[in-house]
Amino acid sequence: MPTKPQAWGHSLAAALLLMAPFDVLASLAMDIYLPIVPAMPAILDTSPAVVQLTLSLYMVVLGLGQLVFGPLSDRFGRRPVLIGGALLFAGTSLAMAATTSAGLFVALRVLQAAGASAAMVATFATVRDVYAERPEGAVIYGLFGSILAFVPALGPIAGALIADSLGWPAIFLVLGGLALAATANATLRWRETRVPTPAGKRAFGPILTSPAFWTYTLGFAAAMGTFFVFFSTAPRILIERAGLSETVFSFAFATVAIVMIVTTRFAKRFVGKWGIPGSLARGMALLVVGAIVLGLCEAFLEPSMWTVILPMWLVAVGIVFAVSVTANGALAEFGETAGTAVALYFAIQSLFVGVAGTLMVVMLRGDTLWPLVGYCGLMAPLVLVALALLRRRRTAVA
Repeated sequence: MPTKPQAWGHSLAAALLLMAPFDVLASLAMDIYLPIVPAMPAILDTSPAVVQLTLSLYMVVLGLGQLVFGPLSDRFGRRPVLIGGALLFAGTSLAMAATTSAGLFVALRVLQAAGASAAMVATFATVRDVYAERPEGAVIYGLFGSILAFVPALGPIAGALIADSLGWPAIFLVLGGLALAATANATLRWRETRVPTPAGKRAFGPILTSPAFWTYTLGFAAAMGTFFVFFSTAPRILIERAGLSETVFSFAFATVAIVMIVTTRFAKRFVGKWGIPGSLARGMALLVVGAIVLGLCEAFLEPSMWTVILPMWLVAVGIVFAVSVTANGALAEFGETAGTAVALYFAIQSLFVGVAGTLMVVMLRGDTLWPLVGYCGLMAPLVLVALALLRRRRTAVA
């Protein structure tokens, strides 16, 4: 029988050191690989389209795989899904360093993404199991959100340095080695936290019909989608239009993630003061204000680090206010099926981010701030309306 959540027993710092590597590695495996993508067709003796497939398939499997591994973690436990997924990630990463076969490389990349997906589901389900009713959960979720923002800024730099110094296989050897170290730590210290699910209990239906689940999932999509649009447009705005060098751009971009990490330091305090709905509402309000400022900058000022990065610091604070509470808000009702709920949470927000974010970039000129303004201006008010309706519903029930 799995142990009860109360038996988790780790301090916040210890829990972060235990959990964060799996969140980092899932994202890093995408971004650290980017610098060598142009060279991979020659290395694998294949076409650029096949190499591009290794990027696309990773993202697809990382998202959709959670719909498989979430229910599995509810049935068999967080620990076996996490360790199994992490070992799969480590093994395929090491194997990718040793192959120059295009077909095998693509297959290994798919399995690598499956392992990352399993580890992510188990990690976030464990956070839900242990910290759903504790303020430390806001710190963990906020930090994880900051990691998802920070890794894309530093991952390609790390990949380029490793490839230049040690060759392209070293990138995958590093990923595999880090995954093995994290797995060894988890094997010794990761306790099972799953609450056994009653036989025959339905999972997907109650989750997908929950107003709270949709409200907070949309909140997460609004927050992280804003960063996705910023990530997609910032190079064209700041390098092509504003004339920043790639180095200056990288450091300027990284400051946004640093603001998120610093704000996370205070997540426990502001969630304790405002509560989950209040924190989400303030986060969305900051996104709206940020969109207004960015729109004014685009309309009346030339693009520069000051007209793009400084308003994004404000938006970054709003992102942290939101992502620190959206998981707890979305998953609060689903303790017995947390793995399934986590899977749907990530799959649905990924769909919103991918579709709505990409449409904004394509339709509103990706070399301007208008896609960012449009995404914030659409999603943040939508979440605020959904949050108001949820409050009214709960007041009526009470």
